[in-house]
Amino acid sequence: MTNKSLGNPYDADARLVHGNSCRCDSCAAEASSAGALSDRDRQRLLEQQVENNTHRHAPAAATGETFASSEDMLDRVVESAIVRGVFGHSDNSRRDFIKLVGGGTLAAVLGTMIPMDKVKAAVKDSFGPLEKSKLKVGFVPITCATPIIMAQPMGFYAKYGLDVDVIKTAGWAVARDKSLNGEYDASHMLTPMPLAMSMGAGSTATPYIMPAVENINGQAIVLHNKHKNKRNPKDWKGFKFGVPFDYSMHNFLLRYYVAEHGIDPDQDIQIRVVPPPEMVANLRAGNLDGYLSPDPFNQRAVYEKVGFLHTLTKDIWEGHPCCAFACSQKFATEMPNTYAALFKAIVDATHYSAKAENRAEIAKAISPKNYLNQPEIVVNQVLTGRYVDGLEKKVFDVPDRIDFDPFPWHSMAVWILTQMKRWGYVKGDIDYTGIAEQVYVAAETGKVMRELGYTPPSKTYENYTIMGKEFDYTKPEEYINSFAIKRV
Repeated sequence: MTNKSLGNPYDADARLVHGNSCRCDSCAAEASSAGALSDRDRQRLLEQQVENNTHRHAPAAATGETFASSEDMLDRVVESAIVRGVFGHSDNSRRDFIKLVGGGTLAAVLGTMIPMDKVKAAVKDSFGPLEKSKLKVGFVPITCATPIIMAQPMGFYAKYGLDVDVIKTAGWAVARDKSLNGEYDASHMLTPMPLAMSMGAGSTATPYIMPAVENINGQAIVLHNKHKNKRNPKDWKGFKFGVPFDYSMHNFLLRYYVAEHGIDPDQDIQIRVVPPPEMVANLRAGNLDGYLSPDPFNQRAVYEKVGFLHTLTKDIWEGHPCCAFACSQKFATEMPNTYAALFKAIVDATHYSAKAENRAEIAKAISPKNYLNQPEIVVNQVLTGRYVDGLEKKVFDVPDRIDFDPFPWHSMAVWILTQMKRWGYVKGDIDYTGIAEQVYVAAETGKVMRELGYTPPSKTYENYTIMGKEFDYTKPEEYINSFAIKRV
C-alpha cells in the first residue's frame, strides 16, 4: 500500500509534520485589523490574511512510500514518533544530524537505547490485527467534513495503520446508497441520516451507528442579493429555498426558523433538495431565492457576489450538530479492530480541527481540487471565522462559526427525531431514547476520547434552547405538540 503522509524519519530529505502546538516563526499567526472598506479591499485584506496566517510547512511529507502491509505502516508510525521525541520540535536538528552521521547510524543508535521491536509489538497488540487496512470513506465536499478529509493528507489515518481512500461524493443520496451497497466502508453523513437509515425512512431499514459528530454550527441561510431589502422572513412567501437533503439539519433548521416566523415551510415557500456544489449556480441562475447550506457554499456565494449571509445557524441554535462519521453496524461488528482504528483516527482529527491555531493549516490542506476544490480564501474564512457577509463593510470575527466536537449527544438525536415526526418524515409511536442510544454510540465515543487523552462529557443528555424555546429531551411528544405549525 502507498501512503503519502508518512515521511521516513531516517531520511534527511524527508520533512516531518509539525504538531498542533507548533509555535515557530513560520507557524505564528499575524493579526490584522479592518475598518470601513470596500468589498474589493475587504477581499484583498482577507487574501493577505490567508497569506500571512497559513501554515507554511507542508501538512505532511508527500513521500509516496509503499508499505507491504498495515504492520509495516505501523512500524513507520512508531519510528517517526520515537525520532520526533528524541529531536523535539526542531526538524532541522534531525535532518542535520542525519546528514552528518547517516540515517543508518541514527537507527542503530536508537536501537541500542530503545527496545524498538518491543515497542512496535506493544503498539500492534494495543490495536489488535487489522482485519482490513485499505478502506474507502466517502465525503461530500463541504467544510463540515473537515476531519474526515484532512485526516488523509495530514496523516491521521496512517497514524493508526490505515490506508484510506477518501472519495468525493456528489450528494447525500449517493453517499447513502454507496454506503448501503458496501462501496464505502464508512462515510461522512448528516446527523439525521443514520437515524433515518436505521428506521427505514427514505431507504431500506439497515442498522447504522454514528460514533462521532464531525462538526457543530457551520451553516448559514443565504439569500440572493436581490433580496437585501427582505430580511424579515415574513416577506419570504413564495420563495424557493434549497437544502442539501431531506434528512438533514439544514432542512430541519430552515423549517424551524421559518415556522417560528409564521411561515409554513410546506405551503408558503418551496424547499428543494439541491446538492451543495450546485447551490451557488442555482442561486445565480435565479432557480433559488436562497438556501440553508453547508459551507463553503455560503461563503462562496459572497465571494461570487451573488448572495449574502442572512444569518448563521449558530444564531438559531448555538452548538447544533450538523455532519457526522457513520458506518453500518455490520462493518463495526465484523471488523472491530479496523473500525476501532478508523474511529480513533476520526476522533483524533476532530479534536485537532477544533483548535483555532490549526484552522489556517487545515484550510490549505483541504482546499485543493481533489478535496473541496475551492479558493483557499473561501475555506479560510469559514474555518477561521474571519469573513465578510456581503452586506456590511467590515470583517467579522466569529471563531466558532464552525466548530468540531465528536461527542454524539443522545439528546441531539431525540431533537432530530422530534423534527422528523413534526414534519411527517416518520409516523406513529417512536422510541426516542431507544433509537437515540442504538444509533448514537456515545459510550464508545467517550471511551475512545479518554483513551486519546480527551475528556468526554459526564452525561449524554441535556436540554437546549432554540430561538428562545426550550427543548426538554424527557418530553419529546409535548415538544412536538407545542408548535402551531406541524404536520401531525
